Amino acid sequence: MRGYRFQLVALAVAGLIFVISVFIRISQPQQTPPGTATPIPPTPEIVAVDPTVSQPDVVSVSQADPVPTFREGLVGEVTRLNPLFSPANSTEADITALIFQGLVSTNGHGEPIGALADRWVISSTGLEYTVFLRQDILWQDGVPFTADDVMYTMSILRDPEFSGPGELSAFWQTVETEKLDPYIVRFRLTQPLGTFLDRLQIGILPVHALEGTRAAQLASHPFNLTPIGTGLYQLESILSDGSRISQVNLRAAPVYRQREENAAASLIERIWFTIFRSEEEAQAALISGQIDAFASTDVQQRPDLFLAANNNDLLIQNQLENTLGLILFNWQSESAPFFRDQRFRTALAAGLDRDAVILRTMGNLAVPADSPLLPGSWAYRSDLNWPTYDPAYAHQLIDQSAERIRRLSGDEDAVAQPSSGQVAPGALPTATWTPTPPPANVFAFSLLVPDRPELTALAQEVASQWSQLGLEVTVDAVDEATYGQRLRDGQFDAVIAELSLGDSADPDVYDFWNQGQYPDGENYSGVDDLQISTILERARRDPWGINRQQDYAAFQQEFADKVIALPLYYPLFTYVTSPRVEGVQLGFISTPADRFRNIREWQIR
Repeated sequence: MRGYRFQLVALAVAGLIFVISVFIRISQPQQTPPGTATPIPPTPEIVAVDPTVSQPDVVSVSQADPVPTFREGLVGEVTRLNPLFSPANSTEADITALIFQGLVSTNGHGEPIGALADRWVISSTGLEYTVFLRQDILWQDGVPFTADDVMYTMSILRDPEFSGPGELSAFWQTVETEKLDPYIVRFRLTQPLGTFLDRLQIGILPVHALEGTRAAQLASHPFNLTPIGTGLYQLESILSDGSRISQVNLRAAPVYRQREENAAASLIERIWFTIFRSEEEAQAALISGQIDAFASTDVQQRPDLFLAANNNDLLIQNQLENTLGLILFNWQSESAPFFRDQRFRTALAAGLDRDAVILRTMGNLAVPADSPLLPGSWAYRSDLNWPTYDPAYAHQLIDQSAERIRRLSGDEDAVAQPSSGQVAPGALPTATWTPTPPPANVFAFSLLVPDRPELTALAQEVASQWSQLGLEVTVDAVDEATYGQRLRDGQFDAVIAELSLGDSADPDVYDFWNQGQYPDGENYSGVDDLQISTILERARRDPWGINRQQDYAAFQQEFADKVIALPLYYPLFTYVTSPRVEGVQLGFISTPADRFRNIREWQIR
């Protein structure tokens, strides 16, 4: 062996170097090459907490924990983290909005912008939408996003056995979807619909994780608690108290950070959602510092939240909800036929100091409204020519209408059309004019309102001001169930109502004011104005935003000129955060989850 001693020494040294290099390789953290997906465990951790052992309501962040963590409280129940079911559950919708994405999103004015879609082309007929998908999107487990995922999601929504929201399935059953390319999808509608892009905000599901799963099986599929999306955050773990999910923990998704436009984004690393049973519990956790933020959804609890926030140096941000509070006049009422008279409706508007009434009765729950559309929306007009508060002018209009109304009491044909001509808002009475009280009971009507303290106080204030015009107004406050039934059945003279667009960012209000939506739709007051109906029909069918903007501008002016109804207030969406959360800015709110629109700019101090 003496002749091989040098070769043996070299072999021993090489073996030693190999062992050392392997040890160093194992001990060092592995780096993910740029553009490569970072895999996640296929099943996020679900921890069942022993209900027999006393547990804290909220998992606190340790002072030694170096991971920036944002903690928010939600009220409700979590059973599925699936965007196809979440529209029926606002608590789940808040969480899934961070995990999943739709083809389209909205900007701070409610305008549609691309999310998973790079761009789209609309045919000249408005019946076809060709959507070009982004080609740089990965699912949170590293699998590429393609048109197959869109096709699968739409097939679930169209399936008659889909157990999610019925209106969602009913709509998508009217839409044909065709795959033109791995990254091109075409949607074909049965009729033009300008709001279609807003419908494309529905979250997309991964076909590779659900392939072979039918619509009837989706509601009970394990995917609902082990979701894989394309959004900013991915599921890290779920905590349970043995009977319900008590906390959902999210972690910033590496595949989202790898996108080119997110290279400079300072995304908060971790979000913990604690699920409370009541607003009282959530507010207590906010005050004690166990959570960093809470968005109030209960108007009855809102005053307590404001007081607690002011007393504990918490930050309050308000934005308008996607809702309009207003007085509807029953155009079809046999007991109050004068509501069809434009002159009389103008008198009611001029005889009510709306801004002062809202400030006195609604406090910090709402702000005065001046349009049938929402401020902040791309379609909103702020320069509408509403009748100004002028009791003398209102008296004059009522006096001019009294004789006509008296004659109408036995002549139904005479009330079939509104009074002719436009009422001149500036046509004030002379200083020597003396109002003549109308005959008793000619202008007698009731004002229906749900039996809530702030709304009952509002109705009483309205009735008081109108009674000073010689009108006989009674407030009819009823429980919520009775109120809802009477509203739907048209069993009222006038009513204080809240019209909500739900989760839609589109300004389409066709359902509330079009002639064809009475009596079986949401035109609760039976508004019967041909010009208003024509404008809204045209705006709903036109896919081009610039044309729709002009139509909605015309609609709002017609609405104000004719006092179709009387806008009162916009309810406020309130979001309270601790001082350690910086950069929160609320823009246009179509759904509560829109509060996360600029979460990429948030910082945890």
